[in-house]
Amino acid sequence: MPADLDATDRRILGVLQKDGRITNADLSERVNLSPSACHRRVQLLEEAGYIDGYVALLNTRRMGKPTTVFVEITLQSQAEDLLDAFEREVAKVPDILECHLMAGTADYLIKIMAEDTEDFARIHRQHLSRLPGVRQMQSSFSLRTVVKTTALAV
Repeated sequence: MPADLDATDRRILGVLQKDGRITNADLSERVNLSPSACHRRVQLLEEAGYIDGYVALLNTRRMGKPTTVFVEITLQSQAEDLLDAFEREVAKVPDILECHLMAGTADYLIKIMAEDTEDFARIHRQHLSRLPGVRQMQSSFSLRTVVKTTALAV
């Protein structure tokens, strides 16, 4: 934990991770600060880069994208220009939620939310199979989500 975060900052971050729409008045009450002191602290946390932003987390089922697919991608080489080209192109694929450069057997791990297997086949045909430098792809479909959170331990 960064040394410049005190217990009050950690409480503020913990509450905001669970409810980003909480009012400043309610937040200040939850962390035992005056509303003005709480507002100042939140602003400082934002300015210091501890808070990247605020988002609405959509329900994947209600949005018609209940199928989680993890795709391991191995490239033909680790040449910097190939990595750069791959990363530029993968960032353009609207169906990709996450892409991580990995240590291990695969070069990249991608997370995709799809309607179903047919929708994933479309994503594969239209986007994944056209990514530069791909030597091998291994797709795994999630059967059930056991743990899912966006909250870091603070």
